[in-house]
Amino acid sequence: MNILFVAPYAPNPVRVRPYEFIRTLLRRGHSVTVGSLWTSEQERADLATLEGFGARIIAEPMRTVNSLFNSALALFRSTPLQASYSWNPDLMARLCAALQADRFDAVHVEHLRGSRYAVGVRNFLARTSSIPRLPILWDSVDSISFLFEQAVKSSRTLRGRLITGVELGRTRRHEAWLVRQFERTLVTSALDKAAFVGLLGEYAADELPLLAERIEVIPNGVDLDVFAFRDQTARASSRIIFSGKMSYHANVTAALYLVNDIMPLVWAQRPDVEVWIVGRDPTAEVRKLAANQPTLPGSGQPRVVVTGGVPSMPEYIQSAAVAVAPLLYGAGIQNKALEAMACGTPVVATHQATAALTVVSDRELLIADTPEAFAEALLKLLADPTLRAQIGEAGRRYVETHHSWDAAAGALEQLYRIQPFVD
Repeated sequence: MNILFVAPYAPNPVRVRPYEFIRTLLRRGHSVTVGSLWTSEQERADLATLEGFGARIIAEPMRTVNSLFNSALALFRSTPLQASYSWNPDLMARLCAALQADRFDAVHVEHLRGSRYAVGVRNFLARTSSIPRLPILWDSVDSISFLFEQAVKSSRTLRGRLITGVELGRTRRHEAWLVRQFERTLVTSALDKAAFVGLLGEYAADELPLLAERIEVIPNGVDLDVFAFRDQTARASSRIIFSGKMSYHANVTAALYLVNDIMPLVWAQRPDVEVWIVGRDPTAEVRKLAANQPTLPGSGQPRVVVTGGVPSMPEYIQSAAVAVAPLLYGAGIQNKALEAMACGTPVVATHQATAALTVVSDRELLIADTPEAFAEALLKLLADPTLRAQIGEAGRRYVETHHSWDAAAGALEQLYRIQPFVD
């Protein structure tokens, strides 16, 4: 098939879902044209990487000032800031030109930030009789309004609470409206589908049975070759890792919770334990977590390390004795947990971080929801190499069984073949 895949940001191994969808579709023999934006030379390089895999690239630069202008305009409209932030008329024009010049089988659009392009494609096809109607799949990834509802209550940063509070009402209405515009809406988990169904029950109750059938769950996968299994023998036995993009408000709150609430209970019994916070763009609050801690006794090494971006996330995960996902709120599937499990690194996580998974606590990972229980689980694993090995091996088997990108791409192929509806 020939797919037009639109992402409002350059797909890369951090923005893993569109990146792996595109790579896997190409590997399975499909043609993929990627429409995207870039904001830096690194993002241009990310798009060039996809081009090297065989994708055709349609890309436009996106300056921060334009995104801020889009957001300012959105404040005076009913649509959420997220739906306007990445709007670029030049990219939209090039997508329309591509639709006229080539024969596509389906259009796949990523995220709430890309939804305006999905609406633009639908409107363009509706008024252009020379082009057959195509199925349009909007991959919401997560229910952003579901995420915001939790962030308003649980975020530990004032900025996070203010932004999500402003966006919540308009995002709820807009997400419910978007589901009615496209042949399918994709989400990563049954929890997110339930959140969308709840919105539809509030804003489109008369259409609920039909619309609920248009919401499809396609879980995230893991590249099992990149996130390779490693046994416990070559790991730092006192190292804990928390990974992810460290500008994301849910990760910032989780990092603060880990270091300020959980780790003092661990350090009281194991002062030798080090915490590595690994991921791009750490905020000032996250960086301060390292600056405000004493060094490890005896060695003088930092007790908390904040790395920023790293060249190889798997190597860091594979070096740790335990990985953590102490999220207090979130939506969708937490790839940080899946990637650690794929590496054979035993995971301690909150129920919030694992709600989208079919895991069993004390089998594939350990689940704990209070600082005391979380610290107890960490101390238990750190003290028992045999238990770490058992949990790590079970976690790897779980990911191998349930989270394959090939299975996800196979589900996409079926959806790309559905009949487009006509107004």
